[in-house]
Amino acid sequence: MALVPDYLSSLFSLDGRLALVTGGSSGIGEGIAVALAGAGARVVLLARDKARLEAAASRMGAAGWVSADAADRAALTAAAGEVTARFGEPDILVSAAAVNLRPPLGEQTTASWDQTIEANLTAPFLLGQAFGPRMAARGWGRIINITSQQAHRAFGNSGGYGASKGGLAALTRSQSEAWAPHGVCANALAPGFVITPLTAEVSADPVRVAAYAARTHVGRNGLPADFAGAAVLLASPASGYVTGQMICVDGGFSVS
Repeated sequence: MALVPDYLSSLFSLDGRLALVTGGSSGIGEGIAVALAGAGARVVLLARDKARLEAAASRMGAAGWVSADAADRAALTAAAGEVTARFGEPDILVSAAAVNLRPPLGEQTTASWDQTIEANLTAPFLLGQAFGPRMAARGWGRIINITSQQAHRAFGNSGGYGASKGGLAALTRSQSEAWAPHGVCANALAPGFVITPLTAEVSADPVRVAAYAARTHVGRNGLPADFAGAAVLLASPASGYVTGQMICVDGGFSVS
């Protein structure tokens, strides 16, 4: 029996949903934002660079954007309020914004540690606190956090970055425990090596890029568009019984 469009829509359509995507002006965040918009969601982008935000929003037909530094608590809190005031309450929260400061651990300063933890872990916590309880009160919501291979293994000067992503994986489980009984599913996506502005330093080394690609089962490194299907799944009605999970989108990198 052939699948009919109405059935697929009942599973995966995001029509009528508002999605807030941090880091949505580039990289994995932009790839996910494009996918959610394509599935029918009204998408709002949140990132630092206003010019890149405006360009990305125009490319994907986003509902709009708000500029804030994820590592600045006051600015992020103000941005959360601006999102609600201008666009309404998000039904879907995607935390993809991150900084990638990875000095050798012995050279990690408290300043770089604080910046990494604030942007990569505290920001998803604050946004979850802002929107998660209100999603629960409405009886439906989706939280998607972008973690890393370093959430469960040391990899290339993990330092503060690895600690922040490990914490984010744990936060995801806590958000699920708190709000899944009220219809809010919280999950994480863990990339392998993905060629984005965040990995520009590594991407400039063709030997390392080739080695990472060879380690995958599919024989190539990731691209932002590779997260489209998983993101739509986790944002959609189809994931109503999927929560507290960390799903690796890595071409088999994590099991090699």
